[in-house]
Amino acid sequence: MSRVLLVLLLVGCTQTRLVSLKEGPREYVSYDYDQILQRWTRSGTVVALAEFDDLLTITATFQSWDFRWAYTVRYAEDYRLTVEQRQALLDESLAESREEHRFYIALYGPNRRWNDLSRKESAWVVRLIDDKGNETPARLIKAIPKPGAVERTYYPYSNVWRQSFHVVFPTRRDDGAPTISRDARWFGLRFAGAQGHSDLIWELNPG
Repeated sequence: MSRVLLVLLLVGCTQTRLVSLKEGPREYVSYDYDQILQRWTRSGTVVALAEFDDLLTITATFQSWDFRWAYTVRYAEDYRLTVEQRQALLDESLAESREEHRFYIALYGPNRRWNDLSRKESAWVVRLIDDKGNETPARLIKAIPKPGAVERTYYPYSNVWRQSFHVVFPTRRDDGAPTISRDARWFGLRFAGAQGHSDLIWELNPG
């Protein structure tokens, strides 16, 4: 039996926290950040049944409008930004969210070279998907060689054993249609390769 057939997929959609892509003002304070981080973070694992080894363990946070608002409030508090500085940072971040879907991803696997998503030789490809059949390749994958104080603080699942990346997708396809359908019930990240695949799913609040 081939190795591919011995792969068990553990899908991130078992995490059923509903989220919303709705824009608009939020009333967050700095200590709300941990709760919002959990809301927008998903994890998944691909396991080889024959050896009971983890082929890939993934944790990803979607930097949505909602997440960016909470992040900016926390960051501004930590760095003691002025009101004007915080507003400028928030405006820039929210404007960026309309142009790109950005994820912070930390993953672990036994072969670091294979798991470097930024390399052409990576064993895995990552795509943005939704339940309407949209599947979009990444526009940018940027490796973070050594996650520092910011990454370790605001994404505490980062550590020395995991490789970290910023992965960016466009919000619209070449034909102008959104990469996450307005009628979607869920969207997610698909990690796929010769050894298996895993989908991390964010289910959307129908309201």
